[in-house]
Amino acid sequence: MNAQISFIEGQFSLIHIPLDLYSSLLQPILQVLLPYGGPTHHKRPEGLLEGLSLDHKHGFLNISVTPIECSIVCHTSWAQNVFAPVIARLPKESSKQVQISKESYIVFSVSSAGMEAGQRVMDLTAPLAMAGIPIFFITTYYTDFILVPSKDRQTVGSALLARGFEFSENDSAYVAPTPTTHSRIPSTASSDPPSTPPPTNVAELQMRTFSQLKKRNVVPFVESGLHLVQCSGKEILPQDEYRHGTNGYAQQSNWMENIDPKLYVGLVSALARQPRFLSLTLAQDDAPSLLLDKDLLSLFGNSIAGDTEGDLVPIFLDLVDLPLESTGIVCGVAGKLVDEMRLQDPAASHTSELSYLSTARAGAVILGSEGSARALEALLPLLEKVERL
Repeated sequence: MNAQISFIEGQFSLIHIPLDLYSSLLQPILQVLLPYGGPTHHKRPEGLLEGLSLDHKHGFLNISVTPIECSIVCHTSWAQNVFAPVIARLPKESSKQVQISKESYIVFSVSSAGMEAGQRVMDLTAPLAMAGIPIFFITTYYTDFILVPSKDRQTVGSALLARGFEFSENDSAYVAPTPTTHSRIPSTASSDPPSTPPPTNVAELQMRTFSQLKKRNVVPFVESGLHLVQCSGKEILPQDEYRHGTNGYAQQSNWMENIDPKLYVGLVSALARQPRFLSLTLAQDDAPSLLLDKDLLSLFGNSIAGDTEGDLVPIFLDLVDLPLESTGIVCGVAGKLVDEMRLQDPAASHTSELSYLSTARAGAVILGSEGSARALEALLPLLEKVERL
C-alpha cells in the first residue's frame, strides 16, 4: 500500500456552533483564521496566553459552514482561550447550544497518491472502525486528514501498521507505547473494553452503521441548487522554498505571507456573509484548501487554483443526535456506498472522485453531480432495507 502517515503536532478540539448563533461567534472564528502574529510592539490581545501566537502557523485548522452547522477544528489552546470566553458571555440558553469537545483529538495526514478515492476512504477508515475508534475524516485538495481521540493514539498506530500503512520517521512515538502522554484531557486506560464489542467484519460494520442511522432518523439529503468546487489558495513561493527560505533558514511567519492577499480577503468576505457552504483547511506543508459554494467564487478572483469549473454535490447526514464516540459512520456509509454504486455500474468512475467531510455534528459525502444522484438513490433503499430487517 503506497501511503504514508504523518501526525500533526498538538492537541485539537472540535467546536459545534448552531447556525442561528453563527453571527455571535464570528469574531473568534475570524481571530483563529487571521491570528495575532503582527509586530511585537503591538499589544497582545487581552486573554491571549503567552506563547499562543506561536500557533499562528496553524498545524491544523478547519472551518466549515454547512446547511447543518458551523464546525471548527482548532488547537485546544484557541478553543479554550478564544472561543470559550465568548461562549461564556452568551445568554445561558445560547451558551449551552455551542459545544466544545470535552476530550482532545490528534490529527494525522495521509499521503496516498495513486489510490482511487473511494477505496482510499475505505482503506483508511476500516481498520480504525474495526478497532472501535471514533474518527472524523476530512478530504482536502491535497491530503486526507483524520482526527481521533488523543487517548487512542497507540491503538491507531497499531491498527494502521497492521494494514500496511507507513509512518514517517518522526512519528514512532505514536506507534510504540510511551510511559506518559501530554494530552490536556485525562486519558482512560486503553485496556478498557468498549461498551459494544467492535464488529467482526466490514459487512457487520456497515449493517450496524445503517441500523444506527435508521434508529436516529438520519435521512441523507441534498440542498437544492448547492454546487461546490474544490480548490487551493495560490502560493507566492513553492512550499519547499517558502519553508526554508532562500538562505536555508526555516520561515517563522504565518500562512498569509505566502498566499495571494486576495484569498484571505475573499475568505473574510465569505465568512462575514454566513455562507451556505464553505470548508477551509489550513495545515502544515499544504497551501490553504477550500471546498466552497460555486456562488462564492467571485469573491476570490484569481487567488485560487484548481478546477473552478467542477460540479460537486454534497449528500448531508445530520448526526446531531448521535454521540461523538459513535464509530464506523464514515467507513460504514462510504464503504457501503462504494459497493452499491459499483454493483449498479461496474464500469462507472463515480467513486474515483468520492470524498468525505466530517464536521462536529454532521457528515457529507461529496461526489460529482451525476455520482451524487446515483449515491442518493443507493443510500435511501439501504435505510429502508435496515427497517425491514
